[in-house]
Amino acid sequence: MRSSSYPEHEVTSINWQAFKLILPYLFEFKNRIAFAMLCLILTKVASVYLPFILKDIVDTLDANVPDNLQVAIVPLGLVAAYGMTRLAIVVFAEIRDTLFGRVTERAIRRIGLKVFRHLHALDLDFHLNRQTGGLSRDIERGTSGISFLMRFMVFNIVPTLLEIIMVVTILFVNYGIWFALITLGSIVFYIIYSVYATELRTRYVRAAATADSSSNTRAIDSLLNYETVKYFTNEEFEAKAYDKQLATWEQAKIKNRLSLFALNGGQAFIIAVAMTSMLALAAVKVSEEEMTLGDFVLINAFMMQIFMPLNFLGFVYREIKGSLANIENFFGLLAKSPKVQDAPNAKTLVIEQGTINFENIEFSYHEKRKIIKNISFQVNGGEKVAVVGTSGSGKSTLVKLLFRFYDVSRGSILIDGQNVSDVSQHSLRQHIGIVPQDTVLFNDSLFANVQYGDPQASHAQVMAAIKMAHLTKFVASLPDGVETKVGERGLKLSGGEKQRVAIARTILKNPTILVFDEATSSLDSQSEQAILTAINEVAKNRTSLVIAHRLSTIIDSDNIIVMDEGTIVEQGNHQQLLALNGKYSKMWQLQQSTD
Repeated sequence: MRSSSYPEHEVTSINWQAFKLILPYLFEFKNRIAFAMLCLILTKVASVYLPFILKDIVDTLDANVPDNLQVAIVPLGLVAAYGMTRLAIVVFAEIRDTLFGRVTERAIRRIGLKVFRHLHALDLDFHLNRQTGGLSRDIERGTSGISFLMRFMVFNIVPTLLEIIMVVTILFVNYGIWFALITLGSIVFYIIYSVYATELRTRYVRAAATADSSSNTRAIDSLLNYETVKYFTNEEFEAKAYDKQLATWEQAKIKNRLSLFALNGGQAFIIAVAMTSMLALAAVKVSEEEMTLGDFVLINAFMMQIFMPLNFLGFVYREIKGSLANIENFFGLLAKSPKVQDAPNAKTLVIEQGTINFENIEFSYHEKRKIIKNISFQVNGGEKVAVVGTSGSGKSTLVKLLFRFYDVSRGSILIDGQNVSDVSQHSLRQHIGIVPQDTVLFNDSLFANVQYGDPQASHAQVMAAIKMAHLTKFVASLPDGVETKVGERGLKLSGGEKQRVAIARTILKNPTILVFDEATSSLDSQSEQAILTAINEVAKNRTSLVIAHRLSTIIDSDNIIVMDEGTIVEQGNHQQLLALNGKYSKMWQLQQSTD
């Protein structure tokens, strides 16, 4: 069963690490934030003052004042003040949001870039075990969660608490302890209930997120393997498997919605009881002439005003809990450390001859199964050395170790006497070009895919590389020439065409060392000869390491390493190995008889 490789974890508290990550990005615009905070304070002051204007309007209208001019002017002035205050609240809020919007967007950009760079910094083992669908959805939800935290935590929770303190204080000073106690008690009950109910429903949010990732992973995995599904006519099997994942998601969402109903219903009940109690108490006071009708309106306005942000506070808390369940994996990605890292003060690789030495190297992907067993050989500068052997003998693993996608378990790999573990990975890989067995291209134009070898290369340089890779005739046959789209992973091109694009890309990179990892193993004879011609031209005066399956492609090698089960069993040029009448000779005879 294919499923997300990113397990969900229990979220029991606010992940302060998230805020520690965000804060440096927030303070990139200190002046902008300070001005936004000033607007926030003015907004809250205006909001608290608004009910007092309502009170004065009602009391003025209710008063029996004989002066008709005063009756006409005073209420109109108060109404105008009410309108201006309302406008000020909106204007200050819009200015605040506009100012902080730039801060939020820049922080999201910075954090998104940090995660992207970090993913590329992680080792090959991580990327071989990841699942693209689940990972992309985790990143998407994580980014949304961070955006929510930044917008609402900074400019909603703190001002809401400030407004609550101001209102409770005003009620206590102006109207007595009971009004303050009812308000404060309802707030405390509301917060306690919201926290308790939210804690209970977090498991359903998490389950829905897990099911969402799993279904998305299954769908993308199936679509990426579209041809395999068709080859085996397993469309219905894939559809049922996807529907099974969707059914799990559906059940999780149902439970999630029911728990949300219970949460919202409980919150509404607390608000209703508080509002009823406050208005009943105010009505009694008005009837006893201890309060005016304007005071009744003021208290009603305060209660509505305080419960609006309070209700929003509950929403924010729910969303924070949900967001933390979503962004936990996102921050987990940043917490992952690559297994292969540059040494402290790693030097830049300097190549003069391009000599490669494999000295007593051992390696295993898993402790119980050793892949490379005490291998030593040398590739002299400018030489072409081939490595052959049966599948699983460790040939391609040598390439991964040379590129330092993995570190050797024992021994060392040297380039011109410099241990690859002591130089930076960037400088190491800059000097090595590869034509892999399975060339994967970007879903872009053929020109862009060749130019990827050197993004700074001119149009003329790219076209020269295309010519050297014997792609000119093929490009001329395309409807849009070099601007033809190659499709996702280069699926619109044949194996031979993709290999020549890979060669052109490597030519443009202009490396000192070339690696060919079974570059012709899946090609027909005609395509193979065209590729070999291009390879031989590119490899002139360069150090070449060739991982080969077809022995006919490496008979001109200066040295041929024969591997079997992780060890070197024979070594020499083509004629010397045939004369030994050993493993290489048997492989040669077998391939000659089947060609």
